[in-house]
Amino acid sequence: MKLHNNTIRGVHQALEAIFEEGQYADKVIERTLKSNPKWGARDRSFIAETAYEMVRWWRLVNFLSPTKDYWDLFGTYWLMKGEELPSWEEFSRLNPEKIKSKYESISDPAILESIPDWLEKLGVKELGEKWSSEIHALNEEAEVVLRVNTLKTTRERLKNRLAADGIDTYIVKGYPDALILEERQNIFKNPAFKEGLFEVQDASSQLVAASLAVEPGMRVIDACAGAGGKSLHLAALMENKGKVLSMDVEEWKLQQAKLRARRNGVSIFEPRLIEGTKTIKRLKESADRLLLDVPCSGLGVLRRNPDTKWKLSPESIENVQKTQQEILQTYPSMLKSGGQMVYATCSILPSENEIQVQKFLESEAGKGFELIEDKKVLAQESGFDGFYIARLLKK
Repeated sequence: MKLHNNTIRGVHQALEAIFEEGQYADKVIERTLKSNPKWGARDRSFIAETAYEMVRWWRLVNFLSPTKDYWDLFGTYWLMKGEELPSWEEFSRLNPEKIKSKYESISDPAILESIPDWLEKLGVKELGEKWSSEIHALNEEAEVVLRVNTLKTTRERLKNRLAADGIDTYIVKGYPDALILEERQNIFKNPAFKEGLFEVQDASSQLVAASLAVEPGMRVIDACAGAGGKSLHLAALMENKGKVLSMDVEEWKLQQAKLRARRNGVSIFEPRLIEGTKTIKRLKESADRLLLDVPCSGLGVLRRNPDTKWKLSPESIENVQKTQQEILQTYPSMLKSGGQMVYATCSILPSENEIQVQKFLESEAGKGFELIEDKKVLAQESGFDGFYIARLLKK
């Protein structure tokens, strides 16, 4: 592939904002691509993919590069990919043979998988022998998965509609609403997206709403709704009958959810800002179903958010575990007797998952609940994001 000076500079610009200013990769890349309207589709694709992959392999690239100069870092990454570098002045410090030999001599798994040392230790401690295969799977590029909006179309119809636009997709057994793109591309520009025929949502994430066993006419609370992806899925599973109360502590996320609900043709969606414990108390025993898709470390979604591993710390994981338990101690009061609750995370760590559920069940707040089933979804086994889903019954 032929390299261009200005697109490499686009990658540099993005990496600088991510690592020197601590900004989020997805927002940075979106902004970088908007900054130069002259870049064509191929240039945009090169910048986005290269920036993401360099973020993913940042520790390894830095270890192999002779300096911290962005040209050297890019050149090192390019050689790691098995590509050849042009004989530009900017790459004059790089010795491909030296880099290759250094790469082949690495034995430290944390450097090889490009993660912080503390994360390697934590992963081994929590997942044991499964950890090395899991982190390896989480370092692979994520596929683009669509969730068909069954309020407006069927999976077959959408598959054919996209195929007519030259977009090939395939189906994976066990995910009834999912279509996976054969090739990565900016699917948001497709008219079918603007018409609300689909959302982009990983296959593992689609299991969460499905596990809540909702029925049309129910009153369902999605208590950590964020931008509303799972609320929209719940509304579709309920055939737009009943009520989906989408709650969050961030108003801007609920505003986003509102726009998405409109595009999806969802009329049973009601956003509600959590302004404190009063909001929860007012809804005591009012829900037939309760979804707690709680804040978590996000370690299960490293494939699509590789910058997460550089933003996390042991302290931030401890803090998020406290938040998880606080939610478990207060939010289940919104569920009616005989109702069901799902506790879910996009984490693979038992300390955020089954251990939290066990702690809740052993506490005063959880004594009226029983665990019906739980599911640990690992990337190495599913081929999709890592997730945890526990379904509980309030007796």
